Amino acid sequence: MSVFISVSYLRKIAAVCSIALCAIAPLAQAERVKDLVNVAGVRENQLVGYGLVVGLSGTGDQTSQAQFTIQSIRNMLTGFGVRIPDNVNPQLKNVAAVTVHASLPAFAKPGQTLDVTVSSIGNSASLRGGSLLMAPMMGADGQVYAVAQGSLLVGGLGVSGSDGSRVTVNIPSAGRIPNGAIIERAAPSAMSSNGEIMLNLKKADFTTAHRLVEEINAKFGAGTASAMDSATVKVLGPSNADRSVTFISMLETLEITPAEAIARVVVNSRTGTIVIGGNVRVMPAAVTHGSLTVSITERVDISQPGAFSGGQTVAAQESSIDVQETGSRMFLLDAGVTLEEIVKAINKVGAAPSDLVAILEALDQAGALRAELLVI
Repeated sequence: MSVFISVSYLRKIAAVCSIALCAIAPLAQAERVKDLVNVAGVRENQLVGYGLVVGLSGTGDQTSQAQFTIQSIRNMLTGFGVRIPDNVNPQLKNVAAVTVHASLPAFAKPGQTLDVTVSSIGNSASLRGGSLLMAPMMGADGQVYAVAQGSLLVGGLGVSGSDGSRVTVNIPSAGRIPNGAIIERAAPSAMSSNGEIMLNLKKADFTTAHRLVEEINAKFGAGTASAMDSATVKVLGPSNADRSVTFISMLETLEITPAEAIARVVVNSRTGTIVIGGNVRVMPAAVTHGSLTVSITERVDISQPGAFSGGQTVAAQESSIDVQETGSRMFLLDAGVTLEEIVKAINKVGAAPSDLVAILEALDQAGALRAELLVI
């Protein structure tokens, strides 16, 4: 029996080999300030709570293992004047302990509603058909900002047979309640009241910050904006709240041309995906990349004893390994070649994605790659 293993072929399989090559340099294009910055103080706040989902069809927590579910039921019923004897251990199959979480938008006012996500924290098999009982939702400061309650929408499905077989579609142990929480308290605003507006760039860059300052000063007058650092631009606006809203609206509609992204090569080591930025350049270098083939041959030799010798027939297994390296081709990279030329040169030698990673790493170590090599 002969087995032929190509190392280059194994590399292709291991890499899962999907390559995203951006072979065209990005064109400079003006973008809205709204898409480039965040206004300091305008942010969401995370809310979380604990509650009970009732009305399940036998898919609730196994209370013999989830003791906190029983404790929650006891506490809730005690609040309604119902006391369960301590020596009674209720076996509840239709109740599940859950966490409830949502994001409170900036400037949300009491009386408005939020969508909430409900997730099981016990061993409930499914929350389908259940209803969340009133659950207070707190912020990081421990204050209650919303109260959630309502019927769950569960996109998952789980069924099981008496023989132990089971089929699960999506995740039945989590669901959502559209408009399931009512805001009871507004989150405090961190916006400055003295007219100073801080614009935080989503991607810090000195050139982009400088261009933003120039555009604002050209539109509203010199000294209106100043750059604090590569990520923050301070703008002097009106102190009146109504005028401040109008002023920020005008800032958001301005258009500037952001700076070009830094030269970067991103490699996903898990999927084999490679993304090469359009600004990547290579200094003069010569690259050769060969392919190694390993041939493993196994055979069985039969040793037959002579007639009337009294010996036994013996089967002996022997293996032989042969290593061959095919002729490799070398390609030359001139100074300052573009991404498109790099891709064409590497494709000429038939390099697989995993081979391309090795070539880029070697170019980086040799100091010929004018880009940041980032492995994620």
